Amino acid sequence: MTRYDILTAIPTAFHRDGSLDLEGSRAIFRYVGSSGNEGAFVLGTTGEFPAVDVEEFRALVSAAVEELADRMRVIVHVGRPSAFEAVRLVQIARELGATEFAALTPYYLRSTDDAVFEYFGQVSDAVGDGRLYVYVYPARSGNPVSPELLVRLAALPNVVGAKVSELSLEDIAAYRAVVPADFELYTGADRDLIAAVEVGAQGVVSGVSSVTPKPFRALADAGRSGDAAALAAAQSAVDEVVASIGGDMARMKEGYRVLGVTDAYCRMAIAEPDEAGREEVARVVRTHA
Repeated sequence: MTRYDILTAIPTAFHRDGSLDLEGSRAIFRYVGSSGNEGAFVLGTTGEFPAVDVEEFRALVSAAVEELADRMRVIVHVGRPSAFEAVRLVQIARELGATEFAALTPYYLRSTDDAVFEYFGQVSDAVGDGRLYVYVYPARSGNPVSPELLVRLAALPNVVGAKVSELSLEDIAAYRAVVPADFELYTGADRDLIAAVEVGAQGVVSGVSSVTPKPFRALADAGRSGDAAALAAAQSAVDEVVASIGGDMARMKEGYRVLGVTDAYCRMAIAEPDEAGREEVARVVRTHA
């Protein structure tokens, strides 16, 4: 059966001074939990994972499992520059009840294919009887994953799929052509759910859907039904919210203010939207939330 899964990439709430806002993060988890989406992608790029320390990781994963595990799948991102660090995070998350994981390739320093394979081998072993997704994001990590390398990674125990960010539909199709039929592929391009499924993906990991889930649900439903008019209308709505909010976590958090979810800020060096930007976010959120 063709799938149109929406996994919501969830922002992390911080106070204005940069300290962790755990209760604000819980509020975001609860809001996402009511979306009807198939899963949550926690502490990924949208969650500002490079700026979160180990104890904060523990607190956020605990909160995510408590708030979301009975509503949707919870995929915890554990990627780090070294397997040592990634394995430590897997162990913490497993103790807290997590069973699904994603790991960005090693990043900052350039790795060979064999080094990337060794990294994922260690992470896969740590996952135990859980499920692991390879997070492919060469624009940020500096380490590409060729179709040939992904085939090797897909053969590791517990590696069940890949999340692919800022690669083309042709790249996704090239992955689909060589990996096993049951290997799951998710695009990180919020607006590309239908197009990605058409080339063999199972869905999208979307940060924008954390603020405005309704147009994404409508798009998935239209994809399943094959209703061309509904599909066109839903795609137009998704395109509008993505154009306004995009991958900008500060704009996502402005959306939460408009919705009354929480008053959250970014810890990383991400500019707050100006007055015109806030007005635009408010407009699309009120239209589509």
